[in-house]
Amino acid sequence: MPTDAHDLRHHGDAEVRDDGAALVDLAVNVRADTPPAWLREVIADSLGGLAAYPDGRRARAAVAARHGVGVERVLLTAGAAEAFVLLARALKVRRPVVVHPQFTGPEAALRDAGHTVDRVLLRAEDGFRLDPAAVPEGADLVVIGNPTNPTSVLHPADAVAQLARPGRTLVVDEAFMDAVPGEREALAGRRDIPGLVVLRSLTKTWGLAGLRIGYVLASPETVADLERAQPLWPVSTPALAAAEACVAPRALAEAAHAAHRVAADRAHLVAGLSRIAGLRVVAPAEGPFVLVRLPRAATVRRRLRDLGFAVRRGDTFPGLGEEWLRLAVRERTTVNSFLRALERAVSPTEG
Repeated sequence: MPTDAHDLRHHGDAEVRDDGAALVDLAVNVRADTPPAWLREVIADSLGGLAAYPDGRRARAAVAARHGVGVERVLLTAGAAEAFVLLARALKVRRPVVVHPQFTGPEAALRDAGHTVDRVLLRAEDGFRLDPAAVPEGADLVVIGNPTNPTSVLHPADAVAQLARPGRTLVVDEAFMDAVPGEREALAGRRDIPGLVVLRSLTKTWGLAGLRIGYVLASPETVADLERAQPLWPVSTPALAAAEACVAPRALAEAAHAAHRVAADRAHLVAGLSRIAGLRVVAPAEGPFVLVRLPRAATVRRRLRDLGFAVRRGDTFPGLGEEWLRLAVRERTTVNSFLRALERAVSPTEG
């Protein structure tokens, strides 16, 4: 089991707590200006039913219809983070492997459940691209993100599918896939890949991190195993109402429009970053965030805080070090202000 110093429980929200609450937030990968007014109204309307126990049947059916699968292939969860805990506790695995750099929640959950976790570290020199042959044949559980947090790399669906084997559970974290125009390279809804488990989150695009809602798409047998590990009524009534609303045709159209807007704003951010000497952007970035490498990144991050901006440190991700930062994509006015602050922060004479 790895015993390195990476803090697997550090997340971007730590940057904007307490004395960081007033900072402009480029640390958290939740879309700004969300949830939209219509979604807040749906959630507010659900509060009248709080006296009753949550009934997830309608939301489960809505998610199933959105992906063209049967309801027996859907499990609603209190965010994707709960799904990682369920997988770690409910599945009988001997050799789990996590492909890094990626969201650290899966490895933390596996360790907490008593598993010894092997890592496959993708290399910066290769653009953090997936080589399916790098994953050990003996792995019976493989976890990978797509697009991957924090690298913003979108792996080809065919390459990810090559990781599947009879007797292996392949977990693909697609928490940010709805931020990819057309959701190209998605595996959600596929039933031809053995052992496939796809995780989706509704907290990122819709600004529902405080509500906790996500879901699992998997075989009926795997869903049943995970459901048995859940407590009773794991998803609240407001979260169920949000889930049903966020997979409706109107919401899907809005999310598709937002994905194109994020792509344009990301291109604007990357163009500005490319003009800063010594800074390297991992490209092509396909998620609602970018990963950058620059000298003295820890000092730059502290200077940015003094200038009013919070960004995500990269050294808590296995496979990265102190020279890495993750930047959430924001609208152009915010990005322009941030770029001016970053130019000051990287200046040798600043501070």
